[in-house]
Amino acid sequence: MVKNRKLAKAINGVGWGQFVTLLTYKASWYGKNILKVNRFFASSKTCSHCHHKLDSLPLSVRHWTCPSCQTHHDRDINASINIRRQALADVAGLATV
Repeated sequence: MVKNRKLAKAINGVGWGQFVTLLTYKASWYGKNILKVNRFFASSKTCSHCHHKLDSLPLSVRHWTCPSCQTHHDRDINASINIRRQALADVAGLATV
């Protein structure tokens, strides 16, 4: 995300590294784990229903319909489903490369 000039200032401004450090500390405090997925994982543009991957999805597009299965997606909800699925697959040893 930091390579995207439009988002770089906002992300760096909130102290992303400090946030991750505090999140890791609190997770450890409560006996929980932090799962990270590859930053290049295409979470927003992959259909969480049929796994079809779009070639591109501009940041301005907040809702989209999968051309393969016709499922309508909210960009953020779809991404969160895909990130959760990928993190759980990583833990189970089922991750795809």
